[in-house]
Amino acid sequence: MFDVVTIGETMLRLSPDGFLRWEQAERLQIHIGGSESNTAVGLTRLGLRVCWLSRLTDNDFGRRISRTIAAQGVDTQFVQWTPEDRVGTYFYEEASPPRESRVIYDRKGSAFTRFSSDQLPKDFFVPGRSKYLHVTGISLAVGETTRDMIFAAVTLAKQAGWMISFDVNYRSKLWSIGEARRVCQSLIDEADIVFIPRRDAIQLCDRSAVEDSRSMLSYFSGRRNGKLTILSMGSEGAAAQANNDYFYEAVTPVPPIGRLGGGDAFSAGFLYGYLTEMEVAKGLKWATAAAAVKYSIPGDLPLFQRAEVQALVTRNQLHSDFR
Repeated sequence: MFDVVTIGETMLRLSPDGFLRWEQAERLQIHIGGSESNTAVGLTRLGLRVCWLSRLTDNDFGRRISRTIAAQGVDTQFVQWTPEDRVGTYFYEEASPPRESRVIYDRKGSAFTRFSSDQLPKDFFVPGRSKYLHVTGISLAVGETTRDMIFAAVTLAKQAGWMISFDVNYRSKLWSIGEARRVCQSLIDEADIVFIPRRDAIQLCDRSAVEDSRSMLSYFSGRRNGKLTILSMGSEGAAAQANNDYFYEAVTPVPPIGRLGGGDAFSAGFLYGYLTEMEVAKGLKWATAAAAVKYSIPGDLPLFQRAEVQALVTRNQLHSDFR
């Protein structure tokens, strides 16, 4: 029995040391990263029961991915294994402004991109197995096979009485705005919880760059019949709305040592706070605190301690009460 089930691809990430360019690198660091498994790890580190579904090639790389995630307490027993295909990889060159960080994906033909709906463990999706299914737009972007699989999983989860959490997570390197807008529309409208960065709301939902958070969330509240929407706004904080109730939380500014995975830590923090305390405001506090702590940790995985996130939640609450 789980609090959250996630589905997604996890890849090997190869990066030069520090801020070196690829052309300078004599060796590469290996990290494990994937939006859904990052969120799963964050949730288990905070204390929830989580299962991660995926499809991996049964070789050294696939087993390393599975072991790394399982070592953090995530249940990986339902991962689909294949002797064929390959593990997806991506190359990340970290930079400091004004130079921009760069990503190159190498995931075509990976085992996950061939994870079809008929490979889903259908007897897994039963009432009481989980409270939430958490999916992201990345899985919708990597191909039609995984797109159909995600929609099939959402249907099975709904039939089992689970709630649906959807992180829009638009990646321009994976698909066009037009295709993303068309494919994501149903989940944006129908998921019980939607996480959407302001930049994605501007591009995918035709919102204005100068529109304030209240106006944006009012739009989503109308479009989504009052269901919970969380809007992340980078250094300007995060906001949420459910029905007519609006919530806002400032963020703690931190040097972005571990920028990758910050959004996944945010969603993990929110789901943890919301599921344990059943308050949107508490969810936002945990979300912003978890993201802030993740920014201090290199790598993709949110390897924070619950106590340090809790300490930041408490400190931010005291500051909020003082104001």
